[in-house]
Amino acid sequence: MKKAQNILIAGFGDIGQRVAAELHSYHHYQVKALVRKTSVLSRHPTKSRFLGVQFVRGDLGDLRSLQKLTGLVDTVLHFAPPPSFGKSDTHTKHLLAALSAAQRPNPRGPHARPRMLPRRIIYISTTGVYGNCNGEWIDETRQLKPESARAKRRVDAECRLRKWGRLHGVAITVLRAPGIYARGRLPIDRLQRQTPVLLRDDDVFTNHIHADDLATAAITAMRQRWPKQFRVFNVVDDSQLRMGDYFDQVADAFDVKRPPRISRADAEARITPMLLSFMRESRRIGNARIKRELKLALKYPTLASMLSAVKPTIKTLPD
Repeated sequence: MKKAQNILIAGFGDIGQRVAAELHSYHHYQVKALVRKTSVLSRHPTKSRFLGVQFVRGDLGDLRSLQKLTGLVDTVLHFAPPPSFGKSDTHTKHLLAALSAAQRPNPRGPHARPRMLPRRIIYISTTGVYGNCNGEWIDETRQLKPESARAKRRVDAECRLRKWGRLHGVAITVLRAPGIYARGRLPIDRLQRQTPVLLRDDDVFTNHIHADDLATAAITAMRQRWPKQFRVFNVVDDSQLRMGDYFDQVADAFDVKRPPRISRADAEARITPMLLSFMRESRRIGNARIKRELKLALKYPTLASMLSAVKPTIKTLPD
């Protein structure tokens, strides 16, 4: 009988939960999920999706709480975002430090079961690491030029993972994801508030991926038989949308008024700095590598295909 592989999901949010639900159908995986409060999950409305998942309590912000991770897993699915402040990703730093403890002697003695490092780590990063590309088509070979603080922290995480993987002989796969959408992850509130978007001549190209396709990409990367020691994939769909067109498509599908269009100069005065940071970066990202190497067939190749499939109406808006 094939030995079960121990999988750790660090960052048990939407994508982590989708992955756990899918892995439940594979009998040769034992899934562990790192969570800060196990009591919250015991009352989760979709608890049945996580049957068979073992919850491990720990906080990536507190290295001392991660001691239970040492030598327990074969593969780590690192989906946790960096902290919302600072120049570095201390969450990744702490995770790698906890995993590195497997190199130390087992305190139970020389005859105890040896502690092992994971064989691979799958990390979900962001396409924001490329910065503004002025609408050019780019791929994974593009030089990283992060502009926002959050993207710089992602670059820090990628660099830490790459260095750590080389040092310990652990395969690292980085999945750079753009804006993630799903039925429950659409900008309905923003549309109802009528937050403006840019005039077409001022607008930027934006990239997207459905949450199910990102989860599938993570599982596919995890199941690669012979992964390269360090490999990066842009996990994006086939669409070529400007940001305003994205909001227009969602508005039309849900019978909500399209957002007003304003000039970039007006946007600088009316829109929050956080939203403006997204409006300053324009890029079109190719997805040939995920199709060629991961053989990924997108369930939702475009936003329009998802909206058409679910046939939403204003009466069934996501909660």
